[in-house]
Amino acid sequence: MHEMVKGGNVGLASLSEDVGSVMMSLSWGSPTGEGDADVSVLLLTADGKVRSDGDFYFYNNPVAADGSVQLLGKAPTADGSEDRITFDLTAIPAGVDQIVVAASRYESARFSELQDLRLTLADGSGESLLRFAIDDPGEVSALLFGEFYRRGGDWKFRAIGQGYESGLAGVATDFGVDIDDDAGTDVDEDVDEVEGASDADAGPESASPVRTPEAVSVIPAQPSSPAVESVPGAEVEVAPRPARPRTAKKKVTLPKVAKKSLAENDSWRGARLFPASALKSDHERETRATSVLLSVMAQVPEFGRRLTAGFGAPVGRMETFTEVTLPNGESPRRPDGVIRVERAGKLWTALVETKTNGNPLKPDQVQAYADIAARRGYEAVITLSNDVELEGSPLVEVKLDGRRKHKVALWHLSWAEVTHQAQLLIRHEGVGNAAHAWLLQELLHYLQHENSGCHGFQNMGRSWVPVRNAIDAETLCQGDPRAVEVVESWERLVRQVCLRLGGELGEKVLPVQRAKRGTDPASRRAALADRLCVDGRLDAELRIEGTPGVLALCADLRTGKLRTSIEIAAPDQGYPLTWAKRLVRRLAEAPADLHVETLLEEQTGGPRGTLERLRPEPADILPKNGAQITGFRLSLFRGMGNTRGTAESGFIRSVDESVDRFHASVVVHLEGRSARAARRPVDA
Repeated sequence: MHEMVKGGNVGLASLSEDVGSVMMSLSWGSPTGEGDADVSVLLLTADGKVRSDGDFYFYNNPVAADGSVQLLGKAPTADGSEDRITFDLTAIPAGVDQIVVAASRYESARFSELQDLRLTLADGSGESLLRFAIDDPGEVSALLFGEFYRRGGDWKFRAIGQGYESGLAGVATDFGVDIDDDAGTDVDEDVDEVEGASDADAGPESASPVRTPEAVSVIPAQPSSPAVESVPGAEVEVAPRPARPRTAKKKVTLPKVAKKSLAENDSWRGARLFPASALKSDHERETRATSVLLSVMAQVPEFGRRLTAGFGAPVGRMETFTEVTLPNGESPRRPDGVIRVERAGKLWTALVETKTNGNPLKPDQVQAYADIAARRGYEAVITLSNDVELEGSPLVEVKLDGRRKHKVALWHLSWAEVTHQAQLLIRHEGVGNAAHAWLLQELLHYLQHENSGCHGFQNMGRSWVPVRNAIDAETLCQGDPRAVEVVESWERLVRQVCLRLGGELGEKVLPVQRAKRGTDPASRRAALADRLCVDGRLDAELRIEGTPGVLALCADLRTGKLRTSIEIAAPDQGYPLTWAKRLVRRLAEAPADLHVETLLEEQTGGPRGTLERLRPEPADILPKNGAQITGFRLSLFRGMGNTRGTAESGFIRSVDESVDRFHASVVVHLEGRSARAARRPVDA
């Protein structure tokens, strides 16, 4: 991999032959696990300015109409989070000479508070090409990471590392984007109006304000008007100001309130496009699930792009196939499906291998498909199952022939991720038309049907019961490989909880990793396994966008209790008694058995009590010695499921229910939660 230094440049063609489509990753970590930033991309002409405000891409305008730029969103890493962007450099318009990649932070946050800022670039096969680390970003709220630029018909990359104290608004203004700093429109109301508008109102002049990460709105540059001579007594007609452009087409989402059914009784069920009740065998489930998913991907472009963009596929015409037979000597191979995407005469092809109902992927089968893909010039093999893949712990080990010029990328997708993306589109972000929304709703209904076999991670593994028994008997020793298996299963479960909760809320939900910088995943999990042997606990933290703190989850295998909690900081002003009263009022609808604990500066064991006891006497939560209050910890406890599966008495079911109850009854009532998110609680 080519290591870049600030100000350095390199030609992409010198790094790889496959740079028509590239993926860039911007990543960072935070000592507290709470820091984050948002990426943005600007397409510039030779004079260093955007052609129009449409050349400015950020989280509210993530995809270029021609597919040349796609912001894929965030993904958790061992050290923090990572934002990914794909560029189809062959589709960049001829008038664009530079592509600037930046990131910005919110309000008073600065990049100096983040650690390990770096940019990496990979080619179309997923092979890393270059890396640029920014060691000292400075006290800035926006940062230019790097840029692509044309030289002699080829693309080169330059490492920039330059900061802006004026934030995203300063970056956009410098490159010719008009910014309206006085945007005060209620975004939620505008969204509701757009979603409720008729198709006839969705013309090019129908527009809504655009929200940027700093609550600024992008408005069109106003063309200069010819001078108008003032003539006494004459009426001068003033042209109306053009409406603000929206950054995305009018979106269709599912209705918030279900329509009343015309069924004569509750036993009637609506007709489904993809019925699941008649499925009887694993083979039938795999065949049906593959066909249903691939057909919806081909028919709903927004959904198909969501699932393939992270695999390096371009934006283009997508075709999907099932019942495929490929020659392989005397024994032809039959993958579950094939995905092909065509753009500008270039073809991207991937083989698909599917498993349902908890069945594991077979390494020899995946290896055979990787070999076939390499021989036939296919770009990728995509595996799809209920398992969630972890960094540094692949579900299957595949060896690729390094002598082959054509490289094949191996990617994994969990059914939980498929459900997550479908929920985001039809419940929060919207799709192009009502037919697409209906198709996604049918897909989601199929995936969530009890007989589909597409229910995500649902088994803590064969080591779960032995490890629990050994903890009870105090015979579990450090270094026991069974403890590592339990830690990996726990991490998979936590990542699935993040996907499910994020899909329900329409917010980013990411696991927080508090490992030492540079620690590889295997070493980190081994350390967690040793800690499990000592204290008998599994711990995790979830960062939910918009919440005032981190949701902590603790499974105590010795006591059989699950604890969900959140810590909120004490206000900067006011009196402790006022804080206590306000907190109790805010939690008026929270469960009576909610535990409230006062956190004291440089002390442990502050006052604590249940909400039921504190409601009549909020002052009981205050320290008697006048110690400095730093915050409050809110906790709920419940019994932990015993079995390793998703049955009523299963551990996985109890974790899901604990997180849902705590979020719906506690987190949504805390100050700092956005009104938009508070209106979308998870059903307990």
